[in-house]
Amino acid sequence: MTVRPLVLLLCGGPSAEHDVSLASARSLLAATDDRIAWRVRVIDRAGTWLDAEASAARLAPPTVAAAAGPATAAGGGRPATEAGAAPTRATGPRLDERALRSVDAVFPLLHGPYGEDGRLQGALEVLGVPYVGSGVLASAVGMDKIAMKAMLAAAGLPQVPHLGVTRQRWRHQRPAVEAELDGLGWPVFVKPANMGSSIGIERAAEASARARAIDAAFAHDRRVIVEAAAVGARELEVAVIGLDEPETSVVGEVRTDAPFYDYAAKYTPGGARLDVPAEVPASVADACRALARRAFLAIDGAGLARVDLFWQPERDALQVNEINTMPGFTETSMFPRLWAASGLSYPELALRLLELAHAPR
Repeated sequence: MTVRPLVLLLCGGPSAEHDVSLASARSLLAATDDRIAWRVRVIDRAGTWLDAEASAARLAPPTVAAAAGPATAAGGGRPATEAGAAPTRATGPRLDERALRSVDAVFPLLHGPYGEDGRLQGALEVLGVPYVGSGVLASAVGMDKIAMKAMLAAAGLPQVPHLGVTRQRWRHQRPAVEAELDGLGWPVFVKPANMGSSIGIERAAEASARARAIDAAFAHDRRVIVEAAAVGARELEVAVIGLDEPETSVVGEVRTDAPFYDYAAKYTPGGARLDVPAEVPASVADACRALARRAFLAIDGAGLARVDLFWQPERDALQVNEINTMPGFTETSMFPRLWAASGLSYPELALRLLELAHAPR
């Protein structure tokens, strides 16, 4: 890596997490110092790479009305782009190969399908361009909750009971599917298999609500996962950086008065309380970091990740909820806060991630 690396920051994208990605990019640019030379390209919702001028305009500070966080639809709780989000299996962005080859590294700060699921990572591998974050396999597994849980289970990591459902089977074998889902008990959480930022997630406490939630989740993906609730659990998070010998941060805790940690709670200031470090026994914190490290290695993670965990104090049970291979970098995001509390400032964190992008894998 050069003394002052020229880094292409990619953000936006055609997924429903477009606004979250832009907010992450603004925070990253504002928090890093002049040891990195940034070149920014915004990918719009149609998959078009905007030029430098248009990208700068798109990343201008949001208006007062939008300053509270990524845009949300009237009624709150969901992103404004969600209703019109394209199916996640559609054709992705058209790459600007010249822009990719003209820099020292790429920071693909794209959340959700297209940018976080291995497709862009595969293109960068083909072009031989160094990039921040996990490779094709870990990115794809980290994005797909059904595949992720299968790989974590194969590694012997504890998780809540869950079942995957395909759109085809839901349409043609619904009574059988519902009978299987009944075994998960109540309440349950219904999620698109490939989506982040809690987009498309709903909590259901009875069969009709579960059916409506499944139908809604199929608007985002042809595969849906239904998970049993971790009753009485505290939501803990650990940040990870590294390659084959990853380092883990202090443990953080998410607290919210919402029924669950939804989109509004994540990206609206005051929507959730982030306790860093979490007030948990030292033995629990150690177990969280060990479990996060195992999860990172289980999917062959690289660069960075945030591992979300459930801790049920009454049972002293710890479970992996999920691993996120490109966590948010917004001002309300847990990942940079966890590392700041661990002694790694935002500018140093960015430099470390770029060093890892050039490290042999």
